[in-house]
Parts: sequence; structure tokens; C-alpha cells
Amino acid sequence: MRTFFPSESCKETQLNALNPQSWLQVERGKLSKLSSQSSSSSIESLIKVPEPQILPYFKPVDYVKVLAQIHEELESCPPQERSNLYLLQFQVFRGLGEVKLMRRSLRLAWQKASTVHEKLIFGAWLKYEKQGEDLIADLLGTCGKCAEEFGPIDVASQLPLDINVNSHECLSMNWNQVSTNVSFRIGDEKIVCDRQKISGLSSPFNAMLNGCFTESLCEDIDFSENNISTSGMRAVKEFSMTGGLSEAPPNLLLEILVFANKFCCERLKDACDRKLASLVSTREDAVGLMEYALEENTPILAASCLQVFLRDLPGCLNDDRVVEIFIHAHRQQISIMVGPASFSLYCLLSEVAMNLDPRSDKAACFLERLIEFAETDQQRLMAFHQLGCVRLLRKEYDKAKPLFEAAVNAGHNYSVVGLARLGYITGHKLWAYDKLSLEISTVNPLGWMHQERSLYCEGDKCWEDLERATELDPTLTYPYMYRAASLMRKQNAQAALAEINRVLGFKLALECLELRFCFYLAHEDYRSALRDVQAILTLSPDYRMFEGRVAASQLRTLVREHVDNWTTADCWLQLYDRWSSVDDIGSLSVIYQMLESDAAKGVLYFRQSLLLLRLNCPEAAMRSLQLARQHASSEHERLVYEGWILYDTGHCKEGLRKAEESIKIKRSFEAFFLKAYALADSSQDPLCSSTVVSLLEDALKCPSDRLRKGQALNNLGSVYVDCGKLDLAADCYINALNIRHTRAHQGLARVHFLRNEKGNAYDEMTKLIEKARNNASAYEKRSEYCDRELTKADLEMVTRLDPLRVYPYRYRAAVLMDGHKENEAIAELTRAIAFKADVHLLHLRAAFHEHIGDVLGALRDCRAALSVEPNHQEMLELHSRVNSPEP
Repeated sequence: MRTFFPSESCKETQLNALNPQSWLQVERGKLSKLSSQSSSSSIESLIKVPEPQILPYFKPVDYVKVLAQIHEELESCPPQERSNLYLLQFQVFRGLGEVKLMRRSLRLAWQKASTVHEKLIFGAWLKYEKQGEDLIADLLGTCGKCAEEFGPIDVASQLPLDINVNSHECLSMNWNQVSTNVSFRIGDEKIVCDRQKISGLSSPFNAMLNGCFTESLCEDIDFSENNISTSGMRAVKEFSMTGGLSEAPPNLLLEILVFANKFCCERLKDACDRKLASLVSTREDAVGLMEYALEENTPILAASCLQVFLRDLPGCLNDDRVVEIFIHAHRQQISIMVGPASFSLYCLLSEVAMNLDPRSDKAACFLERLIEFAETDQQRLMAFHQLGCVRLLRKEYDKAKPLFEAAVNAGHNYSVVGLARLGYITGHKLWAYDKLSLEISTVNPLGWMHQERSLYCEGDKCWEDLERATELDPTLTYPYMYRAASLMRKQNAQAALAEINRVLGFKLALECLELRFCFYLAHEDYRSALRDVQAILTLSPDYRMFEGRVAASQLRTLVREHVDNWTTADCWLQLYDRWSSVDDIGSLSVIYQMLESDAAKGVLYFRQSLLLLRLNCPEAAMRSLQLARQHASSEHERLVYEGWILYDTGHCKEGLRKAEESIKIKRSFEAFFLKAYALADSSQDPLCSSTVVSLLEDALKCPSDRLRKGQALNNLGSVYVDCGKLDLAADCYINALNIRHTRAHQGLARVHFLRNEKGNAYDEMTKLIEKARNNASAYEKRSEYCDRELTKADLEMVTRLDPLRVYPYRYRAAVLMDGHKENEAIAELTRAIAFKADVHLLHLRAAFHEHIGDVLGALRDCRAALSVEPNHQEMLELHSRVNSPEP
């Protein structure tokens, strides 16, 4: 979910305390007066830290256990239950912040859908998640590949007629006394029909025309009071003769539909249902026809209208008529519309509504309906918690409390946060503290528990809780921000910056960049402040700071007045310096500034995308790549950027084709470089390395800047190493270093190591550590080239710099296992698994459990790991082994 859920308890005070206007209004050239004209309290207002969000997500205390249970149920459940299980898996991964795994679970829910309604819902959900990716579909189309993976479904073909199609058995009667024809009089007109054909339409007609009713002896029947026109009756006559409906306008089809429903003509009703469904193409069509579909119980028409609504998300939720349908339809109507997939439907609708505005009436109403359609405890606890979050945001505290309580009672421990926050808001701070303390003492504590409890105490107790929160979950940003702000208020700027830099070293969080910007602003370091605000704008061009009150772009304009302008030449020199020192945030800032000039913007946006990928910001990187394509100065350059867009989205062969098209127009560095990358990834031929070498050599012969040539030399060296050509590899790395491609130290270290020159390899990595601003990976690599004690020290440093890197935990656990310290080894892995769902960590812990004879523990970890990566071969083998009964 993309919505930001701010803390309600702190929002009012912060908005009142914060007054950025006090310095925004300072005259140009006089911003330096900030410190002298502002009191310490006004400076403090710049560095206020919002309380942590209450996330509207499913966050089980033991997500491994839940994932394992889901995997176990998927192995044995009937097909119709699989989509709901994958939806639950999606919710678990969303709580963990695993975007790729979330999408994969949605895709599996779509693939395993057992009904057309589930196909509609999960297909629309995937389409919604991929909004903004139309360009990728278009590019795939230019390569002859169908990209409309989640295209519209032919609902009618997947909902067959489920009635007895045989004619109704005629009742006994005196055939000699009755004509074979019967006339239906409507006003002054008569429609002559075949009695037996009409009687075959339904039991009521059969009883009327062939039974004991007066009409069975009549040749002329008055039908004027049955709300059908002569045109409609003629169509009914035609259907009775041919079994089909000719072309008819929608109004006439609706008239016939109502008539068919009244006289229980199931085949005629089905034909109208299908005809009308084929006419639904726009939202207007769907709004107008859905009412009839629900009133007349026509599931094909209803599903077709639903499909139009869902494929128009989020736009259709801005249409009150559509929202009214979803909110006010009763259970039977919902069943007509979506079959048994009601919970999934309202999961999607509430998700989209909360993304639009979590405080809106429609978000609350959809979540109320989600609770109504929840069938399992896990579905109920998710719905209760989400609605509790929305009620809290709406300041409906009395309504929020029972919802959080219901979620806790259903087993969602995380909803305790909502109860504690409500207690604090209503003046029961000690109660909130005790509530969290009880939670911490009852279960294995997690980082969010200590983080939340820190809000309800002060001084050393608060600090201790935050330290413990970071220890248990180093990915939580609030503890770093709180500690940094506290240090800044104590005038310890260096310590404050060191604290906020800890988290920015491995997690490029906008709120952390904003806080660091405020630190620099308060101390009048405008060059550093400008760097951070330009990095923020690169990641989120519309970002607003100070609780959303000031546009980041406005702050940048003001700060830049106090920084010397760089010429284009200065910018390139600065970019080289930052690139070579592996200062990715600094590089982003320089490129942002360069984009204001008349330089070739396509190249700059492309460089920007490379940095964003290195910083693990794939969405921003894709946006930059699309801007690079948009600003390409030539067709061959545009084709290269299109190729990278396809390559980065997993379409290697299509990316390769774009590179080849570009080369046909003009031989360029980037085209050859792209072709080498794409070929290496898409070819299964082990002999393709020689072709990759040739392509990289061709690239190096073409004009380019040193930044990219250094990358090409580095890549070429890696290919040579893989081929065993160490001398050629060393030459490539040395040439790369000569043009300041700092990362080449790592490749050269590898060459030294393969030559059995371990000391030289260690020294080479030490050079990289000394030069690189972001050097966690360098410490990790250096750990391979030293003895155990130095290895341990390096890996401890890695964990300190980037706690998301899993290798150090695995190494330490393996060392402990070798020393027969099984419990400590498992604890080391458990420490990391608590905040990172990683298949390698789970695999190793499963192996350890198997080793000590804990079959259930091993099986649990195997199943959870296979939820993370279903095709992991070693994991599959271990799972098969521990899941097999003893012979």
C-alpha cells in the first residue's frame, strides 16, 4: 500500500509547533540570519520527528509460522481455496514490505483462480499494481510480444448456461380441441406464435398453454398488462422458434429480460444476459446496466459490468454512482456480481480507496463490508485492524477501540499498537506503557514493540527501548531519527549526523533525508542541505516537507540562493569525484543540478537511473529511464533506453533486440554495452562469453565518458576472470582504476586471490574501503581474504553498516555450528529472519534444525522458505527429505 499513515497523537502539536514560514520569508541572500533571529525552540521545530506510523497491514508476531501454514495448506487444499491462501500470503509479504513477493503472490492468486470472478479481481489488482507501466506494454508490442497479460476476459464464455435446456414436458390435454397456434394481443396488435414452441420456454408458459388454465383453450390471449411491447413479443416468438435473439437495442433487450424473468424463461433470460453483457464497454454502460443485472439476477451481465469498473481503478472510485453500487448492494446482489469472491473484491476496493484517501467515507465503508464478508479469523483480524487504522485517522476514537480489540482477540498482536496509541491520546500514558510491557513479556519481542513502548516513557527508559528496537529490527527508521534529533538538540551535531547516516547507509528513506536536510539547514551548511533536498526531489518530485506543508522544490529554490553556482564543467568534475568515491546520494544531487542546464538530458537521466538502481529504488529508476527515452537526442539513443527498460523489467531477449536495432543505425558504446548485458543474461550457451567479450571490446572502441568506460572495463574483467584469463582481467581492472572506477579494486582483489596472493587481495579491498563512501559490500568482500578473527571483525562492520546483508549472519551462524554451539547458531539466524524474509537464512536454519533432530522446526522453515522462493532447488530437496516419513 502506498498510503502514508501518520501518527494521530502527534500531528496536531507538530503542525502548530512547526513554522517553516519563519525562515521561508527571509529575504534572498539573508538566510544565514536564521540562527541569530530564531530562538532555540524554533530551531527545534525544524528537527521534530513524527511518531511512527501505525501500519494498516497484517503483521503476525511469527511470520515464518504463518507462511509455513499457508504453504502446508496449499499442498492439500481444494482448488477453490488456493486464491484466498495466496491473498493471505500477499498480506503477509505486504506487512514485511516485500514488494516483489507481494506481486508474485497476487500473480499466483490470479493463475490459480477457480472462478471467473477471481480472475477478474486478481487480474484487475495486478493491472492496478502495474499502473504507469503502459510504456513497457507498448515496447513489448513493438517486439511482437503480446503484453496484455491481464486483458479483459470474455465472461460469457466462462459462465456456461446451467439449466435444463430440454423443452418442458407437455401436460396431457385434448389436442383435437386446441389450435396449434396462439395469438398474444398487445393493444391493437396480435403476435401469432407456435403454442408448443412458446410453451417450451418455461414451466409457467407450459402450464398456461397446455395445462388446466383457461388460456390453454384460448387461441387469443391478452398480454397488454405484462409490460412487454409488440417488438419485444416478436423477439420472444423468434427466440422460441430459433433459439436465438437477433440484433436488438439495449432497451428492448432489457424489456425482454424482465419479461423472461417474470415468466421463468431461463434460456431466454440467459440469451438476454449474454447479449447485454457483450454491449458493456464503458463505465457509463456498466453503471446503467448493473442495476438491472442485480435486480434481475443476471450474473454474466453483472460480472461484465464489474470487470469494467475494476479495470478502471482507481478512477472509477471517484464516481459516486460506482461507489454507491459497491457500498449498498446487499449480500444476494454481491453474490450475483462476484460469486463467492466477495472478500477478495472488498480487499481490492478498500486497498485502492485507502491509497486515494485513508480518511475517506468510502475507505471506511469498504472496510466495513470487508468485515462483513470475512470468513476466517485471519481475514477478520486483517479487516478489523485496517478499519481501526482508518477510524483512528478520522479521530473516531470510540469506534477505533473495539476494532483494535477485536483484531487482538482474533490473534493480531500488532493491533496492540492501536490500543496503546488510543490510550495515550485519551490521557492514559501509563496504561499504554503497561499494555506494551505485557505484550513484550508474553511473546518473543519484536522491534516494533519496543519502538511503540518508547513513546510512553522518557529519559533512559525511552533510550533503552529505542536501542532494543534497533537491535531487534534495524530497519525501523524512527529510533535512528529520534536519537539523531535528540543529539542535535543537545548541540552534538556530529553525533546526530552519524546517527542519521547509519540508516541512510542502507535505507534511502525520504523522511531520513528530510531530517538530515533540517540538520544542515539549522547549522547553515547549505551545500549539504541542497544535496539532500535534490536527492529527495530525484526520488519523489512532488514530495512535500514539514508535515506536507512546504513543497521540497520550494525549499530547494530558497536554499540554492545561498550556494555558489557550478558551471557545467564544475558539475562534471563533481560527478566524477562522487562517482569514484561511491557517494551515490551526492552523485544523484549533482545530476539533478545538471539537468537544469542545456546538457543532453537523455544521458543524464540514464546515469540517474543507474544510481537509483544501485540505491535499491527500482520505481524511481524506471521513471528516470522513461525520462531518458523521452529526452533521447536520436533514434539510436532512444532504442538503447527502450532496451534497458525492457531488460530491467525482465524482458532480456526483447532488450537484446532493441540493442541490435540501435547498432544497425549507429555503432555506439551504450548499444554494445546493452547487447553484452542482455546476451549474457538471455543466452544459455556457455560459449557466449567470447561474444560478450567481443561486444564489450566494441563498446570500448566507441566514444563515451570515463564513468561508463570504467564500468565496461570492470565488466570485461569479470568475464575474463570467469574464463580463467587472469592477466587480461588484471589489465582491465587496472585500466578501470586509472580512470577512477573505484569498484575495480574488488575485481583486482579477486584476481589476486585466484593467483593465491591473499595478502594482496586483502590490501586491494582495503583501498576500496578507504575510498568508498558506501563500503559495506567492500568489508564483506574483504572478509573472504583474511583469517577468522579479521573476518569476524569485517563482518561485524558489515552488519553495523548494512544490517540487511545476510552473508554475515550466515557466516557467524556457520562458525557457531562448527563449534557445536547449535542454539547460538540458530539464534544468530533467527535474529536476522525476524526482520528479513530471506530464503538463504531460512534454508540454513532449516538445515540446522534437521541436524539437531528438530524435524518440525526444519519443516516449518522449509515451507516458509518455499513461500519466499518456490523453485529453490536445494530447499525443495531439503523439504522432501524432512517431509518424508521414516522408513
